[in-house]
Amino acid sequence: MSKAKAGIINVTGYAGVELARLLYQHPEVELTSVTGRSAAGQKLGAVFPHLNRLGLTIEAALGEVDIAFSAMPHKESAGVILPLVKKSIRVVDISADFRLNDAGDYPRWYDFDHPAPELLGKVAYGLPELYREKIAKAQLVANPGCYPTGAILALAPAIKAGIIEADVIIDSKSGVSGTGRSLSLTTHYSEVNEDATAYALGGHRHLPEITQELKLLGLKEPSVTFVPHLIPMTRGILTTVYAPLAAGKIAGGEKGKTELRKLYLDFYQNEPFTEVTESPPHTKHTWGNNFCLVYPTIDERTGRLIVISAIDNLVKGAAGQAIQNMNLMLGLPETTGLESPAIYP
Repeated sequence: MSKAKAGIINVTGYAGVELARLLYQHPEVELTSVTGRSAAGQKLGAVFPHLNRLGLTIEAALGEVDIAFSAMPHKESAGVILPLVKKSIRVVDISADFRLNDAGDYPRWYDFDHPAPELLGKVAYGLPELYREKIAKAQLVANPGCYPTGAILALAPAIKAGIIEADVIIDSKSGVSGTGRSLSLTTHYSEVNEDATAYALGGHRHLPEITQELKLLGLKEPSVTFVPHLIPMTRGILTTVYAPLAAGKIAGGEKGKTELRKLYLDFYQNEPFTEVTESPPHTKHTWGNNFCLVYPTIDERTGRLIVISAIDNLVKGAAGQAIQNMNLMLGLPETTGLESPAIYP
């Protein structure tokens, strides 16, 4: 049986180059076409020497493929995806251009009017732990944002069980690769090294995506405070979520912590890439792999749920999850090509 042909639109960004790295070792899919406007005509190995063995040339336009990944920036991705959809080519979009169900959210959070509002809400949201069956049937999948992935997976079991109130606080700390590969003053080494800073306190563009999904999980009228931070490392997101426990829904003391842990273990027992840990996870524990590690506990003094999650923002937060979605779309085992453990230390 021949391998499926895959293509990457905009291979020159961090998500695109990570897709190429992961697809290189995929046993059922062959990466046959990559594009990149600034590097069109150059050998992929000349731009990224570690990918020289792929033997590909960066093209101006995508070749004939069975499935395409769009790693274009927000605002620009939809424009290149819509012609592919009309040709019935399956697509995984790593940008935010199809994540939000309400077209009215795009001018506010992403500064553009959506060109295909009729598709919003019909596209599969690419979080397999919650939407596996829909993803498997989809032609177009909206890959979740990196921050939403860690936050939603941290909260989903608690919301489904109805054990928390609607006032949710999400504190996330991300490595610098999450800001993209384009040069900017805020990501220069001398600006980021030995520094940590909060940003987007007026509302990060991932906030409506998180709120949308928490509502769909069953949290009524969620009030979400989300504060992201930039810290001096390349990869990884560590998220800590806080929410008041609903009265009478879970026992107090150590019994409550045991009940909570069982709730999370049961929820994720059949998930290949979300694991409930016995101690708070480190970002190093997910470096280079597709896992989301989750640690739930209770602050007995305040009666508040605390959940910590860790992911690699470029893998489970982007390229790895995109391949996980591709596997489902192609009818392949979900873990194919993604089973490598983390790189440690």
